[in-house]
Amino acid sequence: MLQIAVCDDNIDELSNMVQLINLYRASKNFSCEYAVFPNGFELVSALEKGKRFDIYCLDIIMPGFMGIDVAKEIRGFDKTAPILFFTSSPEYALESYSVKAINYVLKPISKEKLFFTFDEMLEQIKAEKDKEAFIVKSNEGIQKILISNLAFAEVIGRNVLYHLRSGKVIECTEPFSSVCDNLLNYGCFIKPHRSYLVNMQYVDTIENHQITLQTLSSVPVAQGKAREIKQQYLAYQMEGV
Repeated sequence: MLQIAVCDDNIDELSNMVQLINLYRASKNFSCEYAVFPNGFELVSALEKGKRFDIYCLDIIMPGFMGIDVAKEIRGFDKTAPILFFTSSPEYALESYSVKAINYVLKPISKEKLFFTFDEMLEQIKAEKDKEAFIVKSNEGIQKILISNLAFAEVIGRNVLYHLRSGKVIECTEPFSSVCDNLLNYGCFIKPHRSYLVNMQYVDTIENHQITLQTLSSVPVAQGKAREIKQQYLAYQMEGV
């Protein structure tokens, strides 16, 4: 579930943004939560306390702490999260590029403007996610594996086998512990057995002793681990609800 921060010193504009986000959420079946901030100081304070957001919607012209300055602070915590500027003035458009803003939208913010902007932004987020990949040195040479193409990985002896959704298997010689450290960071993998990692995007069914994948492969589940794996898979699925 995406977390959105909305920051604007104008209470009416803030209320309008919230209404439009709720409309978008309902009409697009879009799963998100949002937090509102009446000034940049409160948003930055939340970041300093460890709060993080997937998307930032900022007014630019705010007293005391301009939106551009807030964005610079955000970039100190997060280099890549999309920043959307909503403002009544076009004069800061060029400066918005310095903080890698994804869009710059002039007020008043209508339903059409917000829907178009969010559609475009979410497409970019999806495209970036689809590009997530890692490099391996296989028996065939250096290869790039897209996370979205990897169904599961297993270790046999000293060899790691990457099973792609196409049925292709890429074999490498590398420590499986390093593979686990890398892939588990992506949030879509589970480790049902000490010798296997499974991409939850490809799970079909989970039984007490095995996982069946959409590719028709099956992966063992270690004894006593089925409940934990089912809970992890349920939590992963709920993120997209």
